[in-house]
Amino acid sequence: MNRPKLTASLKPDFAVRSPSQSECCYAVANDSVPRDTAMTAEPINPTRRELFSPLSQRYSPYRYEPRSIAESDLASCFEAACWAASSFNEQPWRFVVASREQTEEFERMLGCLLEANRGWAQNAGALILTTYRSKFSRNDKPNRVALHDLGQASAHFALQAASLGLQVHQMAGINVSQIRAEYQIPEAFEPATAIAVGYPDQSPPDHETAAEWARREASARSRKSLSDVVFSRQWENAGPWS
Repeated sequence: MNRPKLTASLKPDFAVRSPSQSECCYAVANDSVPRDTAMTAEPINPTRRELFSPLSQRYSPYRYEPRSIAESDLASCFEAACWAASSFNEQPWRFVVASREQTEEFERMLGCLLEANRGWAQNAGALILTTYRSKFSRNDKPNRVALHDLGQASAHFALQAASLGLQVHQMAGINVSQIRAEYQIPEAFEPATAIAVGYPDQSPPDHETAAEWARREASARSRKSLSDVVFSRQWENAGPWS
């Protein structure tokens, strides 16, 4: 089957742009700020193979600059999430978002995080709660892969954010019962995680806790080798890749 070729105008551009280029800037509160301040010329992840830049540059920061995110950029991240694949195109994910400009809503959502996450997450540009529908809407039968599909959507969100110079930190540390009551989550949906998104703070840490967060960010980043996770013919028989 012949597939149509992407034209140059349709092909996604994942190259890291220099902040000096005009397209790297956008308006926030009438100020022009560099879009790719969080992106570096070299990948921050020591990948063993060449990957497209949002993957090689994605990480989970503990320090954010307390500044806003352009609504268009946040909308792009959610658009990316919504184009994730899902079983029977169920799209079981639902998100609740609060930007830092919505002061009361932001504080309300911050209060749904476990205490260990509140200190650093309070500086994010936006907070997001993720939920998923545990049964198919078409027949009310259990959707065994709903959480998997939410994970795909969240990954799409994170990679789109990285391509815009933002970074995402996903959290399991949430108060599930509080979220269900606070936001009146319907019985058919399950609260899952929280997401902080914003611009990483790359300035020197100004207090002891920030220094500890900076140490976590700077710690060695590693992943298991493909031979540890990709098998062929039988369990734990390493595939053809090292």
